[in-house]
Amino acid sequence: MSGYRYFSQFYDNLTFNVDYKKRADYIQSVLSLYDHDWGLTLDLACGTGSLTLELKRRGVDVFGIDGSAEMLSVAMEKAYDAQLQVLFLCQQMEQLDLYGTIDTCVCTLDSLNHITDPEQLQKVFDRVALFMNPDGTFVFDVNTVYKHQQILANNTFVYDTDSVFCVWQNSLKENNIVNIELDLFEREGESYFRSSEHFSERAYEIDELISMLTKAGFEDIKVFHDMTMEPLRDDSDRAVFVARIKHAINRE
Repeated sequence: MSGYRYFSQFYDNLTFNVDYKKRADYIQSVLSLYDHDWGLTLDLACGTGSLTLELKRRGVDVFGIDGSAEMLSVAMEKAYDAQLQVLFLCQQMEQLDLYGTIDTCVCTLDSLNHITDPEQLQKVFDRVALFMNPDGTFVFDVNTVYKHQQILANNTFVYDTDSVFCVWQNSLKENNIVNIELDLFEREGESYFRSSEHFSERAYEIDELISMLTKAGFEDIKVFHDMTMEPLRDDSDRAVFVARIKHAINRE
């Protein structure tokens, strides 16, 4: 996956429609289903840290990890501007390595879809489980197969904001993998400066993800239609998973 060398500069601007306060409220309500307190919380694949900082403002003991140094640079600048002390670490999800254990892990906005190799995704689940305390809870969302086949597919999207003009081109391949090409045109006065990024996302079947979670040691797995407590629909474009570790994983 690209390190988001250029995309990181425009990510927040292009995802202006994401309401992080509502998403934090939703995750809180999901955790309440388990009578689970946040405790020490990891925001995995935290990107530019918008959700991390929202949780910090709410008093959650949270830190963020992302594989992109460029995205984390933006996150640290935002934390500094907000006068919030948050630890950000640069690690790939499948190589997660913590100094201690956590009580909660969240991973949002289809970050796990960027893992296109099922074996590597299994490693992510294994690593999260490894560092979880008993009764630790994992909340994450993924783009569905429906979204990849019917919405992303081979379509092109155009975003025109005050700071950048973005052309987003998709190419649907086997195994529900979508190759994504971004052309970013940054405005400077009357001129535009072009940069490009590329990455891929894979949609997994729900049963496949449940099997991976179970193999990693997670139990009591629930799946919801995004931002609701309702079951998935045939046309759900995002699925939210909640899973719990009942007993500590052997770390030897």
